Amino acid sequence: MREQIAGAVAQFEKVLTEQLERVERMKAEQDFVDYGSLDTLVVGVCGGDGIGPTITAEAERVLRFLLADEVAAGRVEFREIDGLTIERRAEVGKAIPDDVLEELRACHVILKGPTTTPRAGDPWPNIESANVAMRKELDLFANMRPVKVPAEGIDWTFFRENTEGSYAVGSRGVHVTDDLAVDFCVTTTQGTERIARLAFDYAKKNGKDHVSIVTKANVIKTTDGKFLNLCQQIAKDYPGIRVDDWYIDIMTAKLVDRKRRTDFQVLILPNLYGDILTDEAAEFQGGVGTAGSANIGKRYAMFEAIHGSAPRMVAEGRAQYADPCSMLRAAAMLLRHIGRGERAALLERALDICMFEERRLTITGRDTGCTCEEFGAYVRETVEALAKK
Repeated sequence: MREQIAGAVAQFEKVLTEQLERVERMKAEQDFVDYGSLDTLVVGVCGGDGIGPTITAEAERVLRFLLADEVAAGRVEFREIDGLTIERRAEVGKAIPDDVLEELRACHVILKGPTTTPRAGDPWPNIESANVAMRKELDLFANMRPVKVPAEGIDWTFFRENTEGSYAVGSRGVHVTDDLAVDFCVTTTQGTERIARLAFDYAKKNGKDHVSIVTKANVIKTTDGKFLNLCQQIAKDYPGIRVDDWYIDIMTAKLVDRKRRTDFQVLILPNLYGDILTDEAAEFQGGVGTAGSANIGKRYAMFEAIHGSAPRMVAEGRAQYADPCSMLRAAAMLLRHIGRGERAALLERALDICMFEERRLTITGRDTGCTCEEFGAYVRETVEALAKK
């Protein structure tokens, strides 16, 4: 038993050393990149696997349409990045192959399709999630997910911490013995303060006057307690914003409470809770296929769907019927992030018309509805019609 405990302690020591080194890097980090100062803004397009290439292609077509003048003038450049398929990642035994990571680092913003994460019973080796690896490698510390249903009075924006919590070293846990397994949860001062400040800044700039902090600090007192306390300290710099805190279990219930849910505006959460709660929230908007996601860092930003790669759809020959709306929403978030707010608004309005109002075409995921490409063309036509008004 002593030998087994010593091995676990050695693994824990390695994890702690790596995390302390990461803290030092965060202390030395620079401010956010000013996209307006760039001669050429580089947009990387990474299709991923499963249905990823299919739905990403439609989002890229819409982006190219909306940015055509800037592409022609050399102010925006699109770069195709292949090699993030599960087959390639399994071949090299890495969440992100080295050459792909180098290509990603040469971009400013990335439009990324879903990628497959191996799980027990899969034919793939136990490699880390490409999403988790990308967030860590590019330091994409903030996962921003908006959910809006005007008819229900719902207008939520979630800020999920992206690089810490229970996912920080999710593949580095220890099987101490056959009977005992231990994983790690990480909270740092620097990591929490930057996600909190980004969320409060967003609230202030967008006329939001209510921020909710979501943890389980009553039980997970050390890491969640630290997260809550630091967010409350940052809140003092924003006196015009009302702040409250909720435990994750009751918040999950309150999102379905018709009387209470319309009160929420901006929510800050650690990694695991944010992942779960935003999937629940997306159901109000029509499901995870309708929601986009931004992963924001100070140097890079990545935009994606919030759902997975749906390998079963591919296996059943239905990939061409995949719903592109999640990636199209992500494309709108990309446009807004790089300062093209008017074009983002056009795409957002077109999506509302196509998805909820006019609904000339319907996506069902099967041949009972339109194809992904047909719906993408419908959105582009709607954007063009709105632009002419």
